[in-house]
Amino acid sequence: MTEREQTPAGGVRVWAVGALCRAVADALEARFDPVVVRGEISGFSRASSGHCYFSLKDQNGQLRCAMFRRAAGLLDFTPRDGDQVEVRGRLGLYEPRGDLQLIVESLRRAGQGALFEQFLQRKAKLEAEGLFEAARKRPLTAMPRSIGLVTSLGAAALHDVVTALRRRVPHIPVVLAPAAVQGANAPGDLVRSLEALYALKPQVDVILLVRGGGSIEDLWAFNDEMLARTIVKSPVPLISGVGHETDFTIADFCADVRAPTPTAAAELVAAPRDVWLGALELIEERLRDAILARIDASSQRLDVAAGRLGRPSELVGRQRLRLAHHAQRMHFAVQAKTARLDHAQQVLQTGLPSRLRMALDRHHDLLSRASLRLNLLDPALVLQRGYALITDAQGHAVTSVDRLAAGDEVQAHLADGHADLKVLRTAAKELRATSGV
Repeated sequence: MTEREQTPAGGVRVWAVGALCRAVADALEARFDPVVVRGEISGFSRASSGHCYFSLKDQNGQLRCAMFRRAAGLLDFTPRDGDQVEVRGRLGLYEPRGDLQLIVESLRRAGQGALFEQFLQRKAKLEAEGLFEAARKRPLTAMPRSIGLVTSLGAAALHDVVTALRRRVPHIPVVLAPAAVQGANAPGDLVRSLEALYALKPQVDVILLVRGGGSIEDLWAFNDEMLARTIVKSPVPLISGVGHETDFTIADFCADVRAPTPTAAAELVAAPRDVWLGALELIEERLRDAILARIDASSQRLDVAAGRLGRPSELVGRQRLRLAHHAQRMHFAVQAKTARLDHAQQVLQTGLPSRLRMALDRHHDLLSRASLRLNLLDPALVLQRGYALITDAQGHAVTSVDRLAAGDEVQAHLADGHADLKVLRTAAKELRATSGV
């Protein structure tokens, strides 16, 4: 007798778990297969094997689905959470867990899901208001003084971000403002945490808003309109790192910078410390090279100047040699001139005819007598006999009292100097005046 056929004394059949699962699977297959189901995709994932797993849901229920690699390879689009689809497949029971699942053989779009339609409507509204304008978005600070971080204390994203920041910028402090990132209270928590960081400006130069991946329902808090408007009011650049690379939320469009993952957001917030240290080392090396080059050039100029100047004693020695050389040349020149004059004198004394010598002697006597008469007319000899030469202010000789008047200043030239005089009166004028009376 098999496990399925065991019957206790009371007449109720007792099933083994595995036997019951197989029986249910057979009944489902016989009753429903094949089946076409319409619903919204949630929790879509693709394994490394190529198999796809997701849930199909509506407002009244949810059904786990598996789509193997062969069927997934026939898809003409990439399924995403929130897509409204129609699937064709076979209902079955996954016996190791006893879970009801639908083995999907084909899948096609059936319209957008309800949440996704709401997302598109909200996105279009905020975009029309200008919340997504690229012109209002600010560049990131190259070296922030501190980093604000908004995420859940229990989220894996917190560990990923903190690990990346410690590795890249351990010198920059991080200010954590915890908030719920999923659920009905999450939008309000996120808004309050952001506003708390806004109040810390200017200590906080940049803010990270992060959360790990999930379904559209898991990330729905980041599509909140109040949160979007709060992000736009941020006084400092804000980076959103919500979900995976393929996930987009309203917060991503409002943020100044969108990162594909929380770790990527941590890598964008600031350049690694090693980069700054490398830049400083490069600047130091260039500065050192420039200083050494300047010193070398100055040293070469000093060497050239020293070579041109030489030692002072050497310069004096060279000047003395030049002076001695010139003195010797002058000595030789004087000797040559003297010799030539002596020779000329000898020639004149011995070689001139007697008549010429007599004529020269006669002219010499005439010249001597003329010189004597000229000396007798020398004013200086006259002055030595007690006479004086009077000149006016212009230096002209005064030869008559008619050229003088009382108060005139004159100068008397004597044999050994001169004296400045002032005319008190003139005798000749007084005599003529008396005779006139």
